[in-house]
Amino acid sequence: MKPVTCTLLLILFCGLLMPGGSASTQINQPAYKYGLFENHRDIGSVKMPGSVEYDESGKTYTVSGGGENMWATTDAFHFVWRRINGDFSLAADIQIMGSGGNAHRKAVLIIRQSLDADSAYADAALHGDGLASLQYREVKGGQTREIQSNVKSPSRLQIEKRGDYVWMSIARKGEVMESAGGSFRIKLEGNFYVGLGVCAHDNNAIEKAVFSNVELKQRPAPILESTLETVAIASKDRKVVYTRRAHFEAPNWSRDGNYFLFNQGGRIYKLPVTGGEPQALDTGFATRNNNDHGISPDGKWLAISDQSQEQRRSTIYVLPITGGTPRRVTKLAPSYWHGWSPDGRMLAYCAERGGNYDIYTIPVEGGEERRLTTAEGLDDGPDYSHDGQYIYFNSERTGLMQIWRMKTDGSEQTQITRDEYNNWFAHPSPDGKWLVILSYEKDVKGHPANKDVMLRLAPTGGGEIQVLAKLFGGQGTINVPSWSPDSRQLAFVSYRLIDQ
Repeated sequence: MKPVTCTLLLILFCGLLMPGGSASTQINQPAYKYGLFENHRDIGSVKMPGSVEYDESGKTYTVSGGGENMWATTDAFHFVWRRINGDFSLAADIQIMGSGGNAHRKAVLIIRQSLDADSAYADAALHGDGLASLQYREVKGGQTREIQSNVKSPSRLQIEKRGDYVWMSIARKGEVMESAGGSFRIKLEGNFYVGLGVCAHDNNAIEKAVFSNVELKQRPAPILESTLETVAIASKDRKVVYTRRAHFEAPNWSRDGNYFLFNQGGRIYKLPVTGGEPQALDTGFATRNNNDHGISPDGKWLAISDQSQEQRRSTIYVLPITGGTPRRVTKLAPSYWHGWSPDGRMLAYCAERGGNYDIYTIPVEGGEERRLTTAEGLDDGPDYSHDGQYIYFNSERTGLMQIWRMKTDGSEQTQITRDEYNNWFAHPSPDGKWLVILSYEKDVKGHPANKDVMLRLAPTGGGEIQVLAKLFGGQGTINVPSWSPDSRQLAFVSYRLIDQ
């Protein structure tokens, strides 16, 4: 688990969460001067300054705005806003005041990444001529696009964000709100701006709109469900061993085939292969273990990567498989364990030194570490071949993350996969016949949680890569070796987000 890709799993809203399900909840409101909103300002180049009047008794917002347009690569309008993050919906009854004016003048419910004129944004817009449309600029400085509704002159609009997708809903006066149809994907980072806007579509004019019955709701964070599964290599059939509404990661399969180890809440847990209730392993002071841990070839020792010491940076330790006091191996941090040599003498790991992540090895007894890779960018996930002659790892040095192989002294670094996926964490089977790979789509950066991923199986001697399983997962699924001792099965963790 590297800091650059670490994710707070329990509050993430990654992927597509469709509208519906359990109700959203009204956001707890701070004491803002403008009701639900913090402040207001003109966006872009505006000749006629805008304004807002908030009627506390009627909970209405009268917004005046000028500006030439909200379209193309820049916007000019008046914006009443607050900062927010996560998933939400914003709804209001909207009435554009007066007659005449430009037919394309508009009142909008809007989401913006920033207050820049060319910011990425999405809005539900009611135009002066009655057109309702869902408009968006996918990236900063990009072109604006829209999805026009087939309903004319609705009285109430709603914009809704779920994950990276945005929808619009509409209602005529006296009717129930219904989806306007159509959606699009737009990725907004961190905090963003949500609120009400008015654009005159005429830089020499001011237009006015009244927003009433304004509702800003946020869906509670989904509950995360984790499932430890096994999959048979021959049949590709899967079997559930253990599932809980909790976050756990990275199963190791014991050398005798009788139990699994996984991390949850900073602790290491032991679970029989037949299921049941996991029991916490005594790891002494190491109570902030991440998902980089593994069992020695003789089954007597456990390597862990713990963040309870060393300024909360990951450090590699070794302790008895039955539990006990960890012994420190790496002097420097952060270091993330990934592989144990077949003779039990060496550890392979990913470490950040001087701002770059590379592959290192170190004797189990400690000592000086040896750097094996020097390429720019991230090299990660080292694991030894069954005969100890090679180390497999993943590297982004050629663009997408791909699987590589090298001699244990770092020589003969050779690319293994060359496809249109981001491939992570190649683990060789104990019999040396297979590599299991975690594959993301090409547009996914890092190895985040809560993504559609595949476990794929590649023959070590070369040949066609086959899909072993498709699942919702990623970070925590197979960060570390998880093969059964007989090479017939693989353990992994899949995830599910459940709306509250």
